[in-house]
Amino acid sequence: MLSVSFQGEHGAYSESAALCYFKVRIKTIAFKTFSDALKSTDDVKTDYSIIPIENSIEGGVGESYDLLYNTNLNAVGEIYHHIKHCLIGLSKINKIDTIYSHPQALGQCKQFIQKYNLRSIPTYDTAGSVKLIKKMNKDNVGCIASAMAAQIFNLPVIKYGISDQPNNYTRFLILAKSHSHKTDDDKTSIIFSTIHKPGLLYEVIKRFHDKSINLTKIESRPKKQNVGEYNFYVDFEGHVDSLGIQKIINDILKYTTFLKIIGSYPAARLT
Repeated sequence: MLSVSFQGEHGAYSESAALCYFKVRIKTIAFKTFSDALKSTDDVKTDYSIIPIENSIEGGVGESYDLLYNTNLNAVGEIYHHIKHCLIGLSKINKIDTIYSHPQALGQCKQFIQKYNLRSIPTYDTAGSVKLIKKMNKDNVGCIASAMAAQIFNLPVIKYGISDQPNNYTRFLILAKSHSHKTDDDKTSIIFSTIHKPGLLYEVIKRFHDKSINLTKIESRPKKQNVGEYNFYVDFEGHVDSLGIQKIINDILKYTTFLKIIGSYPAARLT
């Protein structure tokens, strides 16, 4: 049986996304941090890891991007997982004054939190917040998590569907020590940086434009070592094993000070 590591408690959205991604029965293993989840796969204790990369409401997950910079694992798959936040607690909504959840979930439910004038307290995980309020056993506290987490910890759902937008999706990457084989519909993720000279970023992007390669995402993250310098995270259509993509990678090396191929994998679609 395949094993998949994820960050959080059982019932976390990462676990739910993993269960949806793999078409076979898997064993999911929970870790406190993203770093620990990835390390378990790097140490061959689990077959795969899954991490959230970006959310349709709150944008990129900075910690995940930073880990991609350092990990030895390869991206071998992706999934867009529909996030359906619930208010979970022991009493009715008019008795709750404090809400717990992961910062991303709190951000995705800002309008709901403001509507009911709730004090929000960040936690390390959505499912972990369910575990927390169960231990607290107070009528005035609630949390934001999935219905699956509520069921696991045997707490009632007070209200379903509390995200600011109903089309709330998080994109997750699947990572492994192996590589993904080329298909007819692939995506590649890379990280690169350039020196501070006018037009260098343009020269990199131009190489993709000249070959009609569609960029599906570009995002910058500050370098931890050097203030004012950035790494660029780029997703584009195609597989690194194709000759056209290999030529582009070789061409842009002259404009970069650092380039890392995170991985090529079958492109996912919203469902």
